[in-house]
Amino acid sequence: MNSRKSYIEKLIERGEHQTQDFKFEVSDSKKIARTLSAFSNTNGGRLLIGVKDNGVPAGIRSDEEIHMLEAAAQLYCKPEVPLKYTEWQIDGKKILEVEVDKNKEALVSAPDKNDEYKVFIRVHDENILANGIFIMDWEQKKKGRSVDIQYTDIEKAFIENLNKYHPINFSQLRKRLKITPAKLNQLILDFMMIDIVELQITEKGYFYGLKEED
Repeated sequence: MNSRKSYIEKLIERGEHQTQDFKFEVSDSKKIARTLSAFSNTNGGRLLIGVKDNGVPAGIRSDEEIHMLEAAAQLYCKPEVPLKYTEWQIDGKKILEVEVDKNKEALVSAPDKNDEYKVFIRVHDENILANGIFIMDWEQKKKGRSVDIQYTDIEKAFIENLNKYHPINFSQLRKRLKITPAKLNQLILDFMMIDIVELQITEKGYFYGLKEED
């Protein structure tokens, strides 16, 4: 068992963020599966089990929590999420570090509160549902789909609105362009495929804007 306190204490000091989540205990495999899905679909991450939300180490309560994690990863994540476990000690309290890699081959789904399998992503320290455009963009880029854009008045108005109202959400953009949801979906996807438009995800929802040059 590892006992390098400095490492685990430094992790805890950083708090919860995009790639780190604290769990005082693991009592619901389905709920944990949503976090595993979100980490897998975003940038990967780690769970620190036995740490309260305020960063106070409490220690894991029993080995049953490891079984709950394994159930979350193997039974409630599709596809299964591989986990790497490391145990640490802080003042005699056992903290379990659980590392999750980003899945580059598939989007991982997990049951939502209604037991329907959905794709989750990580935004700051929250797990949120991925929208259809995020999923379609991921799938199309995975397939290497080519795009042939006809630059008509609609495409011109689309770019002008993104430039003027950046960032803007789907409903606002549709209202300004006066086009169908299907047409707007396709416009966004096409321009995302050629790296002109980017999806911006915040706690307030999904927004779109012109991608800034590096």
